[in-house]
Amino acid sequence: MNRRDALKLAGASLAAPATSSAAAAGGPAIVNGAEHAWVIHDPRFAPDPRLSNCPNSVPDREYSREHLLAEMRTHGIDKTVISHVCYYGTNNSYTSYCCRTYPDRFAGIGLLVGHRLHSPADKENPSRLERLVKEEQLVGLRLSPRYDPDVVWLNDPVSYPLWKKAEELGAVFNIFLSPHQIGQVGDMARRFPGVKVVIDHIAMIDITRPDSEGILPLLELEKQPNVYIRTSLHNPSREAIPYRDMWPYLERLYDRYGPRRMIYANFFELLIMKDLIPFFTAEDKEWILGKTALGVYRFGR
Repeated sequence: MNRRDALKLAGASLAAPATSSAAAAGGPAIVNGAEHAWVIHDPRFAPDPRLSNCPNSVPDREYSREHLLAEMRTHGIDKTVISHVCYYGTNNSYTSYCCRTYPDRFAGIGLLVGHRLHSPADKENPSRLERLVKEEQLVGLRLSPRYDPDVVWLNDPVSYPLWKKAEELGAVFNIFLSPHQIGQVGDMARRFPGVKVVIDHIAMIDITRPDSEGILPLLELEKQPNVYIRTSLHNPSREAIPYRDMWPYLERLYDRYGPRRMIYANFFELLIMKDLIPFFTAEDKEWILGKTALGVYRFGR
């Protein structure tokens, strides 16, 4: 099942679409920890293939700010973290635009460094991050060593200045990586304890492989108190929604990290986390569905 089909299925499964946010209805705030956003018809923000770090993937439809707001109303979600999409590469202007126009609804994670972006060794990276945070009003970066499986740059000393600047700014790093790169995150989380690190897509563990090659290193990473887990199940899963093959792994992460270090994400996984996972308590859900994200990402900057 692809992302579009999952969105349709999740939307169809709602018995009665929400007309307001969870907080407005008197409940705890719900925060969607990751969505992309892009437009193709607005000349101010049209993707430039020369900047894209996924040039073989060209969008044929929009997933705009207005669409996100509509989905948030439908699902009763209060706030969303926008993870800057690869179509724009290092041009973070659309994500910035969304966050500046709706600062209480959106927080943005940008792209600057890595595959087909600025080199990790570029000495301008710290100043670029500072501009991104102070001028473009984003809260951090997505670093994606997964796209460089045979190159170690995440914890290379050339990356230290960027992490030091992130520590000074209070910036967040979302990390998209493969299991064999988990140790690199652990190294940097130890060196820079002031940087909050969020692991995307459960580190893309391959659940057909031995635990020693995936979930066990991820559980070991819990020793670093500045590391958080995003609960997105759909990429590591080998099944259709609701991705039941991933539930035992989610439970092991929950047992180790606890709800205060877990962040729900993606519209089509809300019902899974809110209504289907049997081992989350009501208080757990308050943290996983919102409180943790509110403590990690700075909305209303």
